[in-house]
Amino acid sequence: METKNIMIVGVGGQGTLLASKLLGRMLLSRGYDVKVSEVHGMSQRGGSVVTYVRCGEKVRSPIIDKGQADVLLSFELLEAARWTEYLKPGGKVITNTQQINPMPVITGAAAYPQNLEESIRGLGIDLDAFDALALAEEAGSSKAVNIVLMGRISRQFDFSEAEWLEAIEQSVPPKFLELNKKAFALGRNA
Repeated sequence: METKNIMIVGVGGQGTLLASKLLGRMLLSRGYDVKVSEVHGMSQRGGSVVTYVRCGEKVRSPIIDKGQADVLLSFELLEAARWTEYLKPGGKVITNTQQINPMPVITGAAAYPQNLEESIRGLGIDLDAFDALALAEEAGSSKAVNIVLMGRISRQFDFSEAEWLEAIEQSVPPKFLELNKKAFALGRNA
């Protein structure tokens, strides 16, 4: 069983850590050796947050180096562009098209880069870019972007939808369960 490397990137407060825990729980339930490493940037201030999820028969290190990621799951478009060098040849980027201004843009010191989707595709990268925020809002909360993205990445694994829903049940509070199940379905089927 070959080791699979998934990077989850986003901006603090978007739910990247819950997403990594959900993915890790799912992979563990299927018998994989799983290592999850959370790299907290200035997450409390809207800074970049990165999580590495590695799974396989035997995983020795939790870190993913440049050129090793099979999948880059991004909660924000600029974050997807920032981390493309970590993809291995033939890797895939799944990203929310939402744009969240980083501090240099907020202060006027820089402009948000334009044409990021085209730039990423221009690198020869398989890009799946979609509006996860709109789907989260359709599910009932803008905070469900993380679960919409989990629905989308679930198509990269040979696990049943029922298995994913069970992992969601184990990961989110009961009062948010139906909303998160709806968000997952919208992401998976979009």
